[in-house]
Amino acid sequence: MRNSARAEWDPLTEVLVHRPGIEVFFGLLAPYSFLYERAFSLDEAGHEHAELQHVLTEAGVTVHRLDRFVAETAARKPEFVDAIRRHAERLIRYTGPKELVERARRELRRNLDEFDARTLFHVLLLRPSVDLARGAGSRAVLPTVSLDGPLANLHFLRDQQALSPRGFVLGRMAKPQRREEARFTASLLRADGATITGEVRSPGTFEGGDLMPLGEFALLGHGDRTNASGVAQLLAMDLGFDEIAVVRQPRHPALPDDAPDPMIDMHVDTYLNVPGRGLALGCDALLRAARVTTYRRRGGGRLVREAGHPSLAEYLASKRFEILPLSSLEQMGYATNFLCVRDRKIVAVEVEQEVDRVLGSLAEAARRDPHRYAALLSLVRKERATLQGGRGFFPHTPSVRERGIEVTPLALQEITGGYGGAHCLTCAANRGAR
Repeated sequence: MRNSARAEWDPLTEVLVHRPGIEVFFGLLAPYSFLYERAFSLDEAGHEHAELQHVLTEAGVTVHRLDRFVAETAARKPEFVDAIRRHAERLIRYTGPKELVERARRELRRNLDEFDARTLFHVLLLRPSVDLARGAGSRAVLPTVSLDGPLANLHFLRDQQALSPRGFVLGRMAKPQRREEARFTASLLRADGATITGEVRSPGTFEGGDLMPLGEFALLGHGDRTNASGVAQLLAMDLGFDEIAVVRQPRHPALPDDAPDPMIDMHVDTYLNVPGRGLALGCDALLRAARVTTYRRRGGGRLVREAGHPSLAEYLASKRFEILPLSSLEQMGYATNFLCVRDRKIVAVEVEQEVDRVLGSLAEAARRDPHRYAALLSLVRKERATLQGGRGFFPHTPSVRERGIEVTPLALQEITGGYGGAHCLTCAANRGAR
């Protein structure tokens, strides 16, 4: 099947997901270093992910779990599992006394043929190495296993690639903690025979949450996660859009000029999303702060930069999108990180359940660095009081109901601790007519 997505509101027919597992345990030991927002319950996160998968299946979406997808691909293509075995042999390192290391390497080479696809999957997921020390007595070996950057964010499967009308764009992650994820998913997509239109290479970086297909045009984020080289490489690809609007990552206006926080709006989909044709939901402050540079295809050739730098709010209005504004508190509570299943049908985070933890994390940040976060904390506290006494929290708002948006709300308050919601947790593999 050809992999294609023309617009976020086209029916989602296939999706790839990864259930968070043992690799996340190691991320929880050092949340900041593994790019998490906060610690969370791995057990509950697994249940939340299972519920997301169930909701998508009930909506008619074919859901592929990554571990099973690897096993299925390996069963169909023996050359793929052979390549994984060769990579696993290079990946696993042994240190210690020469004779112990040589024996362990011989055993690994012999045993690799016995490893099934799921075992090999965990080797690539955890990236283990073994240090061998000799103890006193017969066969007294003291092995110490270390992991070289386990893929603790792989469950956020949106970011390693993006889907365009012409196929997948393979990404290159900005943060070294995540770079191996994109290499892994790229090898899997290639082995499966997926439609691939291009790949971003060094020194470029590009992450899937920064590309949003919207029919005849697309939004492409430029900032902390997708750099200038990545943007230039995507503009040179034939993605199937006549126009691409490059959106510069904005600084939240409540943060000081000398201390922005790119994690607050790391990707376009963290502050903007579309629930249906002609509709957009986004954080009002960030939509007004984000600047857009438009590139339009001329004469069937390359994309040419156009004059003018409107705000993202102005640009969407020029495309006749109605914008439903969200507060900064809702945005930080993952309101825009919903997944559009089809036109005006979405799977969204229960934002009100996120609020206490958002405020708690922000209060702690303001305690550590008041210059940076005190004003933002004051703003979102006021927004909370206003929303509780007024229209309520997304997605349970009059504006959503009045526009006929059908919402399946999900409690994802544990898994969002890793910094992502339903959109980040899913790699769209195909959008089209059912």
